[in-house]
Amino acid sequence: MEKNDPKKYTEAGTDIEEVKRQNANSGLTYNEMKEILAQSGGFGTGKYSDTDAETIREQNR
Repeated sequence: MEKNDPKKYTEAGTDIEEVKRQNANSGLTYNEMKEILAQSGGFGTGKYSDTDAETIREQNR
């Protein structure tokens, strides 16, 4: 490949653009889901939603 050519495949032969397309259509990320659970009061997470993390750390010490 030429130096100015954007890399389209990994060394193992994975199509980078295809992986990006699949990731974009895969649904929520781990952090997005975690945020939804915290805001909706998921099992054991309600007390942490919209709370300063440092406040919780102090309470747990």
